[in-house]
Amino acid sequence: MTPTSATAAPAADARGFEPDAPIRRRDFRIGAIGAGFIMADVQLAAYREAGFPVVAIASRTRSKAADVAQRWNIPTVHDTPEALIRDPQVQIVDIAFPPDRQPELIRLALAQPHVKAVLAQKPLALDLETARALAEEARAAGKPLSVNQNMRFDQSMRVLKQLLDRGELGTPVLATIEMRAIPHWQEFLRGYGRLTLANMSVHHLDVLRFLFGEPEDIYTAARPDPRTGFEHSDGIVCSTLRFRSGVMALSMEDVWTGPHGEGFDAGIFIKWRVEGTEGVAEGTIGWPDYPEGSPSTLRYSSRHGTGGEWIAPSWSTRWFPQAFAGVMEQLQWALAQGEAPMLDVADNVKTMALVEAGYRSLEERRAVPLAEFGV
Repeated sequence: MTPTSATAAPAADARGFEPDAPIRRRDFRIGAIGAGFIMADVQLAAYREAGFPVVAIASRTRSKAADVAQRWNIPTVHDTPEALIRDPQVQIVDIAFPPDRQPELIRLALAQPHVKAVLAQKPLALDLETARALAEEARAAGKPLSVNQNMRFDQSMRVLKQLLDRGELGTPVLATIEMRAIPHWQEFLRGYGRLTLANMSVHHLDVLRFLFGEPEDIYTAARPDPRTGFEHSDGIVCSTLRFRSGVMALSMEDVWTGPHGEGFDAGIFIKWRVEGTEGVAEGTIGWPDYPEGSPSTLRYSSRHGTGGEWIAPSWSTRWFPQAFAGVMEQLQWALAQGEAPMLDVADNVKTMALVEAGYRSLEERRAVPLAEFGV
């Protein structure tokens, strides 16, 4: 069989794959901060499906938090995020707030005796120095601080990691992520001076670290996005990474995609590919068609695993919302086991350093070694 089409798709676990993280703990009481799209439409949907107890919610405006609370049957609505953090029934503080507001809330949460752990959105902060300070403060407080790098729990990324760990692809050589999709830029980004690299590329840069370890250096080029109305430099972004393991990776975030609107189909997609010495894997990421929704996909061909034929495992769950259950579960499991979470702040500092290196590369037009940031 020539590798032009995949065989009939078996169930995802037919070869022992685990596209979704198991739910091992669901007993810690969660306080949700934020009532925007990512919390109201995605995280809380995932938590309801997984059976996680959300006991309180707060946002910048009480009325918006109250609307979301009614939608998801959350019993307590607080006037402010600070009041929620001080609520003794809250054990995990889950923050989905702008990155300039997160550090003060994280610090307040770490200081509360009843708060056992904190989950923060990415990017963790606006700069690497603040991220490092938060990591140290969490360590000193003895409380897990986890960062919501949710692409690691996308089903295709989890199965790809399992393929790599099994050696099905041999030694990885080249990896590419090609995004041609238009994000909904939140209004708060207008004043930051940083756009795609910090807020969209961060997904891809982090998942590349998850798959291949630590990069040696990064070269980033960018130009403004013609559609984005506020001033920015990093609109359309292309980054080349060389990893210490020898892997080379390309990450492209085309948030422009060409003309777009009613009556014009620009072709929206996110696709990825990994080539190794013994096999190839490729797939798509399903979030661009949200809220209609479709699962991410993966197919692979391996010399010794599939006899050179293409195999396409399948699943019905999606990045939005099911992958977000894995993010909260990994924190609950770590808390119960007394260990660092998979998405630990100390690990996320390395992703923040990679983003910072990308900005330095953009400004200085050179490949920037991660060693310049102590990574």
